[in-house]
Amino acid sequence: MQTRLPILFFALVMAAIPFVPGMPPFWIVLLDNIGLAALVAMGLVLLTGVGGLTSFGQAAFVGFGAYTTAVLSTAYGLSPWLTLPLSLLVSGLFSVLLGLITVRLSGHYLPLGTLAWGLGLFYLFSKLEFLGRNDGISAIPPLSIGSFKMLDPGSIYYAVWAAVILSALVTMNLLDSRTGRAIRALRRGHVAAEAFGVHTPRAKLLVFIHAAVLAGLSGWLYAHMQRAVNPTPFGAQAGIEYLFIAVVGGAGYVWGGVLGAAIVVILKEVLQSYLPLILPGSGQVETIVFGIMLVALLQLAPGGVWPWLMSFLPQKANGKKPDTSLTLPARARAPGQGNVLLQVEKARKQFGGVIAVNNVSFDVQAREIVALIGPNGAGKSTTFNLITGVLSATSGSISVLGRKVDKAPPQEIVKLGISRTFQHVKLVPDMTVFENVAIGAHLRGHSGPVSSMLRLDRADEAKLLAEAARQIERVGLADQMHQLAGSLSLGQQRIVEIARALCVDPMLLLLDEPAAGLRHMEKQRLAALLRELRDGGMSVLLVEHDMGFVMNLADRIVVLDFGTKIAEGTPATIKTNPEVIKAYLGVAA
Repeated sequence: MQTRLPILFFALVMAAIPFVPGMPPFWIVLLDNIGLAALVAMGLVLLTGVGGLTSFGQAAFVGFGAYTTAVLSTAYGLSPWLTLPLSLLVSGLFSVLLGLITVRLSGHYLPLGTLAWGLGLFYLFSKLEFLGRNDGISAIPPLSIGSFKMLDPGSIYYAVWAAVILSALVTMNLLDSRTGRAIRALRRGHVAAEAFGVHTPRAKLLVFIHAAVLAGLSGWLYAHMQRAVNPTPFGAQAGIEYLFIAVVGGAGYVWGGVLGAAIVVILKEVLQSYLPLILPGSGQVETIVFGIMLVALLQLAPGGVWPWLMSFLPQKANGKKPDTSLTLPARARAPGQGNVLLQVEKARKQFGGVIAVNNVSFDVQAREIVALIGPNGAGKSTTFNLITGVLSATSGSISVLGRKVDKAPPQEIVKLGISRTFQHVKLVPDMTVFENVAIGAHLRGHSGPVSSMLRLDRADEAKLLAEAARQIERVGLADQMHQLAGSLSLGQQRIVEIARALCVDPMLLLLDEPAAGLRHMEKQRLAALLRELRDGGMSVLLVEHDMGFVMNLADRIVVLDFGTKIAEGTPATIKTNPEVIKAYLGVAA
């Protein structure tokens, strides 16, 4: 409830503004324009700031919303309120068609792709006869409620800002959910997200659709406010400006989109109104000054104005601890001791002329800790990637409980009860430890994006968060639960990764150098935890360079050298193996 009080206060302030004595009508028009820009910017906050997908084409989706209602309300006589769902539907459908192609692009190809179709759609708006070509469509009916018609900026003001506030609530609800955590994990790359069951193309398409629908809503309101549309506001320049608004306000912050819209719209208006009086006959000098001022603003607040302002406010106390009495259904248990969970048979991975893994065979049985050791470059992490579906084997086979998985994607591997950590830590640094760990329980939740937006996912969400809290306490990081993951030491971040992997409730846990960066006592606690997991029925396959840690922990050890298995056996056997001593342990061992 406390998190909603500032929104309620903001809504009351915005509702009171038109009643301020002496309020110039021009400022109401300006606030209408700010609200319309804020809707598009909020979508870009989710798309670019949270999802990591840069788009220069959002103005085209504003055009879809505007032109849909313009055509339906003028040519077919539909009520503007009836055209609203159709405007949003058209924007959403086109976002699906464009998104299926665009979201698969990466690097600089993604923004270039959005710029390309943004230019193409702007051209279509200006050339299609039924859209009025360059002249557009006029005589669009105003919004009305009964006999009350919203003919002036002051009357449509409430519709615009009601849309802004409701959209902000819906977007924040989405981010504060299982789906939202999956979206936020995308910014740090897809490998870690997919390892816990996130379908990254689907998650990217979801944010693409959400941003397009908000832009379509802005276009619908724009058409009925202006009561005429033409292609000019939906071109590439407008698309770039919307992205700039999101960046100035703070990409990644929902209310940053609103603040950014206010800053950019007001700054442009002030410069266009007063700069010609100071520098008469100077042409478009306001555009140059506008650019210089915004660059200076970003120098002051490189992360955006909203987080910069928030940094001056007192920091909130740690979040409320979840009710850990809530539990998720346990996954299917692993078979009894002595049964083979994982079977790797002659697995081979070749990158061009380099053989990273050379016909390696070994198995992991139930209730067993197996260590995979070898010098740097021996192929250990590549073997992990083959087992978890990050890479596909060139030849050979990998089976889990007798089922071949060597061609399965990571999302299918984790469903079988196999979770992992990474050699190079893959956490989202600007999310809390709590939120990072909760990503591990992604597949154990069932609420979708619509139920998240409408806040119908609370029971499911409470169980996921309770599981995350339990695993954080289990690994001994309860005091750091609400700290940002990026603020922890490397060793603590590795422990966070273990807690995240345990949220899967796995039957087989793969740990890639879990003891790296840990102090002696921390290593002892980690070893005790892994023994406890093994005694509880879980198997562990770990890669580690600390031989004291491995020898005192592992039941069996597999040794790789240049991608080839050179030995396998108990710690006592491995210690005395001549080939292992020569390749890895050294004569002193």
